[in-house]
Amino acid sequence: MSADLPPAGPHGGDVERVAAALGRDPSTLLDLSASLNPLAPDVRPVLRAALDTVHRYPDDGRATAALAEAMDVDRRRLVLTNGGSEAIALVAQHRPVGWADELEFSLYRRHLRHLDPGGPRWRSDPHNPTGRLAAGDDRADVRDEAFYLLATGRWTRGDAGTTVLGSLTKAWAMPAVRVGYVLAADEEEADAIRALRPRWSVNGLVCAALPDLLALAEPEPWRAGIAALRAELVALLGRHGLRPTPSDAPYVWVPGAGGVRDALLGHGIVVRHGASFGHPDAVRIAVPDADGLDRLATVLARVDPIPWSTP
Repeated sequence: MSADLPPAGPHGGDVERVAAALGRDPSTLLDLSASLNPLAPDVRPVLRAALDTVHRYPDDGRATAALAEAMDVDRRRLVLTNGGSEAIALVAQHRPVGWADELEFSLYRRHLRHLDPGGPRWRSDPHNPTGRLAAGDDRADVRDEAFYLLATGRWTRGDAGTTVLGSLTKAWAMPAVRVGYVLAADEEEADAIRALRPRWSVNGLVCAALPDLLALAEPEPWRAGIAALRAELVALLGRHGLRPTPSDAPYVWVPGAGGVRDALLGHGIVVRHGASFGHPDAVRIAVPDADGLDRLATVLARVDPIPWSTP
């Protein structure tokens, strides 16, 4: 890594830190380290309309009912959370013994109190970071479906007896507005999760805006559009000697390419370094919108050829 480039952080989406280290305005960077819906609608009008609620304590009843209806699930099993990260933390607190494979989202291992290969299995679906959807016969006790809607056009896989985690911030590309959920295996587990959740965990702005945000959801067009953009991204990377593994998600995993982060960072494009997944020889690249693809193409043409792999 060049001495004047900031090191990779523990998670994607740290553009403020990266921009400060580079001495740049964050708005000038193309962030492909955080995998968000590149086709998401502008949510700011909906959030502005909800601002009148800021003087009231939050009540998530209406928002929970709206999400349960959209997902076609029993609202008594649904618990809104302050983002997907709180959903993970709450379920791990409720079920402190479990197992997550080495190449998995790091928050599972961080929050589980005890890792036991024979314990309840935690799995991201689609897999994070490779992006592949689980096979039909794959079984997990806790299934993180943060990107499932964008990968399939459906809200949930619906395995009976499985605890499901979700993150709505991905679908509406609004990571600053924290909203996730736990779809518990049964009502008893949902009650236990609610008892662990801090009071007023989900803020009033989200509670007021969520029904209107759900009205903007276009699951199948999003899936199809992301698939088309992902195909363009894979083709672009391939023209520069990069070989992503097959993906169903709004991101691709590129092995043998640890040097890509620094090569792109010097040109204002941020990708997720594989070190946060225990694989410093790889990168995860979010699927950009059409303008982002054009910018990435321009930068790749400028820096090619370079040694993509980490020395």
